[in-house]
Amino acid sequence: MALTKEQIQQIAAQTRSSFESGSFAPTGVQCLFDDVHDAIDTAIRAQHQLMDMSLEERGKLIEAMRVCAREHAEELAILAHEETGYGKVPHKIAKNLLAANKTPGIEDLHPTAFSGDNGLTLVETAPYGVIGAITPSTNPTATIINNSISMISAGNAVVYNPHPAAKRASQKAMELLNEAIVKAGGPNGLMTAAKEPTLDTSKVIMTHKAIKMLAVTGGEAVVGVAMKSGKKCVAAGPGNPPVIVDETADIAQAAKDIVDGASFDNNVLCVAEKEVFMVNSIADSLMNTMEKCGAYRVYGEDIDKIVRTVLIQKDGKYVINRKFVGHDATYILRESGVQFSGDPVLVIADVDRYHPFVEVEMLMPVLGMVRVNNFDEALDEAFRAEHGCQHSAMIHSSNVHNMSRAARRMNTTIFVKNAPSYSGLGFGGEGYTTLTIATPTGEGLTSAKSFTRARRCVLKGDFRII
Repeated sequence: MALTKEQIQQIAAQTRSSFESGSFAPTGVQCLFDDVHDAIDTAIRAQHQLMDMSLEERGKLIEAMRVCAREHAEELAILAHEETGYGKVPHKIAKNLLAANKTPGIEDLHPTAFSGDNGLTLVETAPYGVIGAITPSTNPTATIINNSISMISAGNAVVYNPHPAAKRASQKAMELLNEAIVKAGGPNGLMTAAKEPTLDTSKVIMTHKAIKMLAVTGGEAVVGVAMKSGKKCVAAGPGNPPVIVDETADIAQAAKDIVDGASFDNNVLCVAEKEVFMVNSIADSLMNTMEKCGAYRVYGEDIDKIVRTVLIQKDGKYVINRKFVGHDATYILRESGVQFSGDPVLVIADVDRYHPFVEVEMLMPVLGMVRVNNFDEALDEAFRAEHGCQHSAMIHSSNVHNMSRAARRMNTTIFVKNAPSYSGLGFGGEGYTTLTIATPTGEGLTSAKSFTRARRCVLKGDFRII
């Protein structure tokens, strides 16, 4: 049953009251510290204890984390929405459940062996030890669930520095997961953090000698700092995912998929459709059908009103006004002074290829729609608009040759054909889930094995029986 707005507000108020009163903290579990050094020391001890457990026992801890995340998916979604103002509660619930259910666990760790006349060599995936992780405000609780399952499955502990704008939701997710681990017989403190995450605590985490690896899910600036740290770094950077729609596309399905993907959690997912390049012969049909699917089309001066409202000019360029990130389309229209009818979930605008709705990663349900003459032009423009991030891209087509050409040219970590963008994360599509898509450092969709190092053990002798 869908929650009413009043029920969501009531649960959010109860959650906030519990957090602020201190009754929120699970008994006997401490993972939040005044001093970030204490958080690191606790994680070190917990990781050593984890390594004394069998792989089977570790698997039981991971299952306990999944169960906990499922049970609290709604509560965490409401808290994240209430704290940040981003997205939609039902969609955040879906992301939490997706992370709980489809993040690979210990089954992702595969040893390999080589045998021959010179004996046996075994290569195993070993943990780094303690990982320092920076998490975002856009997908806070889902990222904590996803990263924690992956990192602990790999045998690591993790010290988080969550985005300050989502610290309460992130910290609650950590506390609940820690409690689940302890109840399942695991050590306390496999996930820790400073109570007040700041740039200073982030710097300590990035430079501490006991932290051997960094995992950063955030903006371009923090990714750049982490990649210069000298440590092994798994970094999920920015993207500006384009959509190509050619003349062979199933227009009804393409329209629905684009609206569903671009409006999901109000477009805060990094994989979400950010601009569309449509062959002119089907452009009007596509936009008309998108309107029937819940989009609201704006024209002329109304487009300019939205630009002036949701974007800011800085150093000769447009940047997003953070006040509107992840907010509803109706809120954006009202604040922009645009008259509208109904309850649209997405704003679309027929614009030129250099319009800021195309050039800027909006992170809000506002989508630039660009007419092109043919598929070749669409591909050229999509490649340019993606800005070389090599993150994600989509195409709607029934021409296999066009789909293959686009996949090769875009060369993105995620490439989705004839489906909403989020299917690339395993939501309605095949494959496992991650909220940390490491394009800058090359790991792609991360999983437990992404947070391991290879160790080789060689036995010389006559071990072979053949």
